[in-house]
Amino acid sequence: MTRTPTPISPKRRQLLRGAGTLALGATAWPALAQKASADNSPILIGQSTMLTGPLAPVMKGLLEGQKLALDEFNAKGGVGGRPVKLLLLDDAYDAKKCVENINTFFERDKVTALFGLSSTANVAAALPVLADKQVPLIGVYTGAPTLRAKNHPYFFTHTASYRDEVVQMVKNLKTVARDQIALAYMNNPFGQLMAPVVEEVVKEQGATLVAKAPLEANGSNADAVAQTLAAAKPKAVIYMAFGPSLVNFVRAARNFLAVPVYAVSVANNKGVLDALGDDARGLAITTLIPNPTRLNTGMSRDFGKASDKAQMPIDHDHFWGYLNLRVLLEQLRRAGRSVTPQSLVATIEQMQHIDLGGFQLNYGPTNHHGSSFVDIMIVGPGGRFMR
Repeated sequence: MTRTPTPISPKRRQLLRGAGTLALGATAWPALAQKASADNSPILIGQSTMLTGPLAPVMKGLLEGQKLALDEFNAKGGVGGRPVKLLLLDDAYDAKKCVENINTFFERDKVTALFGLSSTANVAAALPVLADKQVPLIGVYTGAPTLRAKNHPYFFTHTASYRDEVVQMVKNLKTVARDQIALAYMNNPFGQLMAPVVEEVVKEQGATLVAKAPLEANGSNADAVAQTLAAAKPKAVIYMAFGPSLVNFVRAARNFLAVPVYAVSVANNKGVLDALGDDARGLAITTLIPNPTRLNTGMSRDFGKASDKAQMPIDHDHFWGYLNLRVLLEQLRRAGRSVTPQSLVATIEQMQHIDLGGFQLNYGPTNHHGSSFVDIMIVGPGGRFMR
């Protein structure tokens, strides 16, 4: 007897189709997973910085130090077999050009993160774009406190702020009874931003700011500035500037002031100190990273070995660039080979109380600034730093 097939209900037909789809997916999934695991495409990071213009020499050692860290990391396999590629574009210290560059990184290159922007104005111009694109900026070369006033969801730093540096300067000066302080500040947005911060900290710490004067970026008015400050009879001077003006100002301070000069960390540039020669002796400079010439941490020893191999000098500029990128590379390593901008942000926020080769880092969901380390070093004979 022939049976009449039982009609299949629409609901049952839909279930059978779904089962077939799942079976196909189960068959296809291993191939898809294998393809994903075999993807060794580079993880792209974008950096807009000053490659040309009068302040470009400030970046030379930093960029070479970054390359040292990147080559070392990729030679060890990168992030689970994926190399990290750092894309560089020149903004010549111009905020408008910087924004154009980072939009290029986002739209053309689809970068996972931005890194190493190098001026306060450029970072300030970039922050709204980061929020819109939801891509993080990590490890900048500016410690402007205004940039850190509010917790930005996509902005992370590895080093202390300029305000932290000024606090350390003034505390140190007070311990040696040099609480009558003068200020030479750069006549540009950086200096104009920092002058009131110095005034605030000096007052907070119970010292007195007896005079202040703006210094041109090329140091052309250094003698006039030194004479203006000398008239107030200060016991020390804070130099809140960077670049070639340090050469003229330190020499002018020797002639007209004859008091200790304390410079902010961003002024610590090998080319500038070399140009000063013996005139640099006695200059105090704050630092946000350990002394690279003291091989007493894992990080400094790694740097020393890599520098020797590449025949690069062991100095502050190269070490800062090296350490700065090493932190980002560690963050990428922890995020894994499938890293995305969002997973990188989540990874960094979970990095609490981390010892990275003797450099301490501590982040959290409401703390995107991982280090508060500040030290003061004195330039000694031959340009060597002393504690």
